Amino acid sequence: MKKLETLLEWGGTRRDILFLILSALALLGSILDLNPFSFDLAWIAIVLCGIPIILEAFLGLAASFDIKADVLVSIALIASVIIGEDFAAGEVAFIMQLGGLLEDLTVSKARAGIEKLVHLTPRTARRLSGGKEEIIPSELVQAGDLLRVLPGETIPADGILLSGQTSVDQAVMTGESLPVDKGPGDEVSSGTVNQFGSFDMKAVRVGEDSSIQRMIRLVQSADAGKAKIVGLADRWATWIVVIALTAAALTWFFSGEILRAVTILVVFCPCALVLATPTAVMAAIGNAAKHGFLVKEGDALERLAQVSDITFDKTGTLTYGTPKVAAVHTARQDLSEKELYLSAAIAELRSEHPLGKAVVRCCKEVFGEEIPQPESFRMLPGKGVKSLVQGREILAGNLALLQEYKIQIPPSEVRKADRSLASGCTMIYVAANGIYRGFLALSDTLREDAGTVISALKAAHITPVLLTGDHKNASQTIAHKLQIDEFLSGCLPEDKLAWIEKRQSCGRQVCMIGDGINDAPALKKAFVGIAMGGVGSDIAIDAADIALVNDELCQLPHLLFLARRMMFTIRCNLTFSMALNFLAIALAITGILNPVAGALVHNAGSVLVIIHSAFLLKWKKKG
Repeated sequence: MKKLETLLEWGGTRRDILFLILSALALLGSILDLNPFSFDLAWIAIVLCGIPIILEAFLGLAASFDIKADVLVSIALIASVIIGEDFAAGEVAFIMQLGGLLEDLTVSKARAGIEKLVHLTPRTARRLSGGKEEIIPSELVQAGDLLRVLPGETIPADGILLSGQTSVDQAVMTGESLPVDKGPGDEVSSGTVNQFGSFDMKAVRVGEDSSIQRMIRLVQSADAGKAKIVGLADRWATWIVVIALTAAALTWFFSGEILRAVTILVVFCPCALVLATPTAVMAAIGNAAKHGFLVKEGDALERLAQVSDITFDKTGTLTYGTPKVAAVHTARQDLSEKELYLSAAIAELRSEHPLGKAVVRCCKEVFGEEIPQPESFRMLPGKGVKSLVQGREILAGNLALLQEYKIQIPPSEVRKADRSLASGCTMIYVAANGIYRGFLALSDTLREDAGTVISALKAAHITPVLLTGDHKNASQTIAHKLQIDEFLSGCLPEDKLAWIEKRQSCGRQVCMIGDGINDAPALKKAFVGIAMGGVGSDIAIDAADIALVNDELCQLPHLLFLARRMMFTIRCNLTFSMALNFLAIALAITGILNPVAGALVHNAGSVLVIIHSAFLLKWKKKG
């Protein structure tokens, strides 16, 4: 059904373009008097472009007394036809339909992405009953059921882990850059992914109460509460209609010439006014595309020009979202950092854990050599690995692993590790043959251009804010490095949504920049949502108004300044078009302009508006 609607919508756009081409040719033939028919060729434009305007105006008035700009256009069209000014009627209809098409091309429907979000809910679950395992539809899971989750499977319900050790990718819910180790007694959430190791769990919250279903409802509610900007010509339509009709009636009454009255209606038609915004928006969208931005909502740039706060997700937005070895510390003078690094990489070579894979990947990048296979390997879920490397038993993992093997860490080494932990790093401790050897500190990697972007935003009087699901130490470290004064850590999707809602209720306009599924509700709720298109999830991209296709965050200040420049261009266009309208009205009242000349004046005004907007295509802020 959705594909059919999209097809019909595209078919309608192609039909409008065809009608405009035929109307333009007809008007050209009319003005050059190249007419093989017995009727004025301008009637082709009146029928193809004018009748849809009249029908829409009539339906709006009849259904809800909705007065828009097309009401005045319809009156002018009908009046022009009645007195025989067919060319004027055709030209006005053509210009108005051209403006309408440009608006349709720039104002697209919201893409909620809710269908993709729904697909994250697992379709089946493994229920344990009477010592047997049965696969059932996930919607049949009841609170209290015992479930089994295998490696790589999506967790079907919120619950408590009863047995087994694993690591869970919680990015869908929290945006955390690293999977979280889980053991008996820990909570797990629906929609998150079991990385390795099977486990048994007890379902606690199922169906509509589950975490993933709550997120779906958050996206829906955020989208419903997001107001759309109304076109200026339609916002002022009632006043324009009243003033035009009054001016035309008074002119007819005092001059006795109906031609002057009709001319006033023609020149009062807001042709240039209708074109003022969509032409500038289209040009700005073209400029944004050259800098890697896909603007999905036509009014997104209008809203972006008004933002006062820009909130950033951390993982995948300000950082690359992949763990990297940030430091290698050896606890023994006879052991080099390279030897410690290589022994840890060999021990982790067969590991399925994301941290172990990161150690191996980074070691290859640093030393540019293949990592030899360990002589034996054993995975210790939730703790680390134990491997035999060159005849030595190597342990690489967390503190729980060292405690299990009763390996002592000297107090001075504990203090050094604590400093790395305080800066937001995740630790891998290494021991050989029962003796502590040192540690590797892993952290997410900050984007090179993040600091420059934050500085540019501050210079533009925009307040940067960090909203992240990561723990406080990691958040604080990133915020300090980037000189972001305000940050909130440990955020679930509803926390980000609530923060934005509270901020916007205070009169601040918030732009949200994120990449994860957990950012989708906030991207929808924010005044403007920008998704990282390269690393971002499809759902985040669908929820946002703008996607940064190549993930080059350094282009963000250009987009902000482009939006402001676009609004300046629109204001200039509007001022010019209104001034032209009033000048034409004065000339029409005095009888200097007739309907055809009035329509040509509007045509010239519309062309000038389009040319002025076109300058935005190559605009770039100097300095």
